[in-house]
Amino acid sequence: MWPWLERIASACWDRVRRYALTRRDEEDGSGSGGDADDLLLWSRDLVRHAAGEFSFAVVQANDVLEDHSQVETGAAATFIGVYDGHGGAEASRFISNHLAAHLVRLAQERGTISEDIVRIAFSATEEGFLSLVRRTHLIKPSIASIGSCCLVGIIWKGTLYLANLGDSRAVVGCLTGSNKIVAEQLTRDHNASMEEVRQELRSLHPDDSQIVVLKNGVWRIKGIIQVSRSIGDAYLKKQEFALDPSMTRFHLSEPLRRPVLTSEPSIYTRVLHSQDSFFIFASDGLWEHLTNQQAVEIVHNNPREGIARRLVKAALKEAARKREMKYNDIKKLEKGVRRFFHDDITVVVVFIDHELLQDGDESTPEISVRGFVDSGGPSSFSGLNGIS
Repeated sequence: MWPWLERIASACWDRVRRYALTRRDEEDGSGSGGDADDLLLWSRDLVRHAAGEFSFAVVQANDVLEDHSQVETGAAATFIGVYDGHGGAEASRFISNHLAAHLVRLAQERGTISEDIVRIAFSATEEGFLSLVRRTHLIKPSIASIGSCCLVGIIWKGTLYLANLGDSRAVVGCLTGSNKIVAEQLTRDHNASMEEVRQELRSLHPDDSQIVVLKNGVWRIKGIIQVSRSIGDAYLKKQEFALDPSMTRFHLSEPLRRPVLTSEPSIYTRVLHSQDSFFIFASDGLWEHLTNQQAVEIVHNNPREGIARRLVKAALKEAARKREMKYNDIKKLEKGVRRFFHDDITVVVVFIDHELLQDGDESTPEISVRGFVDSGGPSSFSGLNGIS
């Protein structure tokens, strides 16, 4: 191994540390920040990362939490992932357990981080999950209908690399000269509710008049799903994973001729500007109730401590208002029942302290990590401590 790669590997694995945010943490007093008056809401108020601090919160609405997410931090890099599952939690959990590991492995091999590396890590994660579906779908056919949106950000050497599948969203809060905060959306929503996405799908499938269908006032691909890009959803990508017609919710009117969803991410690179104050990474459950500008103003106008929890509560209060209820009424509802009022919501607010940004030597990127995972599942890095 080349000497500089040895230094990368050593830096990457010497100080691996994992934090799990689970309901058990709330109950055993380990300090994960469970909310005393809403048992389905938990958070971490403020944690250091390489270029500042971050705050994290999640609220459960489904019977099983389908959101998974993670923040991995180290001496010179920060990884943020928000994975909004649908149909079940298997895909989002799989991404949480594998995507960051693929990224670190590729960065070690190539000695850098790039858009190409991010794209390959996404592809490897998709292939890994489809392999899991292939091995298990005869035992559990429904796994072919499980998928996940995937939003990832990597901050390294003063640059933010973003990759997105689905309708989770990254927004930056930019300070103007008059100290006002302005929201800038950094990712594109891959959702059939958007005209540009419908046009894209029609251009890709000119011979399919049913590629997007308005059903009960909602645009859906093949009348089934709103997001046009995902990890998983194997039955909409490969004929071999066709579902039994008795599963009417996922029924296709004709055999799949070619994939109608893709796992190709939209990738964006942003050199961090001095006016970039913070980034909000969140599943669509937040953006369903708050505009980009409302969200950045809440962050800008309140203390950092507990800010992600404050955003989640603001979304829940708006969800309650739409139903002519109070938040106090919603927070008393059980999981499952709450899905009629709001979705699972995950929020990560990442503050940038520009004096901490590291330039470093391009030939020796340190990608050391310590993990923070909301699901309590096995960390991508937990079994690799000591590798060099």
